[in-house]
Amino acid sequence: MEVHILTVSPAFMVNCYIVACTETKEAIIIDAGDEADRILDVLEEKQLKLKFLINTHAHIDHISAVLEIQDEKKVPFYVHEKEKPVLDNVPQMAKMYGFEVDELPKINQYIDVSKTYTFGNSSLTVIETPGHSPGSVCFQIEDHLFSGDTLFCGGIGRTDIPGGNHNQLINSIKTKLFPLDGNTVVLPGHGPVTTIGQERSSNPFLKS
Repeated sequence: MEVHILTVSPAFMVNCYIVACTETKEAIIIDAGDEADRILDVLEEKQLKLKFLINTHAHIDHISAVLEIQDEKKVPFYVHEKEKPVLDNVPQMAKMYGFEVDELPKINQYIDVSKTYTFGNSSLTVIETPGHSPGSVCFQIEDHLFSGDTLFCGGIGRTDIPGGNHNQLINSIKTKLFPLDGNTVVLPGHGPVTTIGQERSSNPFLKS
């Protein structure tokens, strides 16, 4: 497996991840937040074949490049069913940030949390972690956890926005993520990479 990290959007500094099977070069994109041209350039440079786009959640800062890539590569887009209202609210959120969103990406399939998604010889499993938003999920690929805005290095996702629930978020992290192996590499939606072990021992928001 190879992972390419692109921090996109000067306003939001979102981590977009291109994850590829080293043997077959088949790839997926997790959270195509912005700067579609940069993301597409990496696919071309690394000679990767995109299979699908998949999102941890549907906030504006994580989906803004999805439509353009979807149109360019003719690949499906997956997100949790409970994120549909969040996605539908993106045009209104855009106005709050001073710009317009005229068209939303098409959800081709809702994420099935019981399903294993494959690309090449690699596989992705889904962990439901509501709290930051109603349908927030994390993705585990081998010993890597793509945590979206659920868990950060030394922090947790915001819950002071519509659909957020602080107690639910804390419960998601403690019951779904912290039982994972401590060496699991955590690749969050914003900020630096960390590990489950590091966050269990030192994250100030999760001290009980």
